[in-house]
Amino acid sequence: MTELVAFGETSLRLVPRDSERFETTADVQLQVSGTESNVAVAASAMGAEAVWLSKLPDSPLGRRVERALHQHGVDTEIAWAETGRQGLLFTEHGPEPRAHRRVQDRGRTAAATVSPGELPMDRVQAADATFVAGSTLALSGGIVETAEAVMRAAGSGLVAMDLDYSPGLWTSEEARETLEGVFDAVDVLLANEDEAQTVFDRSGEPRQLAHALASEHDFQTVVITRSERGALAWHDSVIHERDGVESRAVDAAGQHEAFAGAFLERLLSGADAGEALSYGVASAALSRTVPGAMTTVTPEEVAALADDLGPGR
Repeated sequence: MTELVAFGETSLRLVPRDSERFETTADVQLQVSGTESNVAVAASAMGAEAVWLSKLPDSPLGRRVERALHQHGVDTEIAWAETGRQGLLFTEHGPEPRAHRRVQDRGRTAAATVSPGELPMDRVQAADATFVAGSTLALSGGIVETAEAVMRAAGSGLVAMDLDYSPGLWTSEEARETLEGVFDAVDVLLANEDEAQTVFDRSGEPRQLAHALASEHDFQTVVITRSERGALAWHDSVIHERDGVESRAVDAAGQHEAFAGAFLERLLSGADAGEALSYGVASAALSRTVPGAMTTVTPEEVAALADDLGPGR
């Protein structure tokens, strides 16, 4: 049986080589990146049976996305579109003090037109967990309805959502209004600390933020990631915390998704929130050491690093 079903849009990611700028580079890397697909890859790397659901253009670019998922061991259920384009993501790495730049080109994609009838809802109903990210809901009103249908079809399975706020797609007010409309279907909310503060217009400590979100929306679990500074989870009125792991960042893209995939895989394996948090932090740290947004870590190296983190706080 499928353990994790992830529904969403995935882009082709273009990155100039050797930290060059798009204005001058003559050489770019073509990668595949989407929050839901990256999480499915990370969970699969940890041993979970994962499937990614979406709609793609029936073109070489769409098939490139499908091939990447298969290469990482993730099953796919895809509605192929004759119209609509493939989303693009332009990422420019800048060593300090130069800032990273990220340009979203995800308008009018094939995925934005997907309807519930084009997806295998039987696989959603039978899965142990379903995962959706906020950036997907920014693409169109139609995909919001489809994402909500997917989450509500999950039945007794766990429903997890990543806040995944992308300011290039919508405003914080739009994100908050839309996401709060589907939060009653969500059991586990994952969010980057800065994104959560922006969307919910809150300041204060991560502990306070996690507790407030859990109380206001009746989540079972709220996870706040803090990049290289670690993460915390609110679960059953208990806060679990893990410090970050020092590492040399080769490519920080995908570290949050690597965390989420490992965290969810551990929960599905019967681990408690504290152990799942350790595995998530370890997976994120390891993912930063390799290029690309799709993680290639192994269960053994994640487990070894998670053990080094200890029981935490």
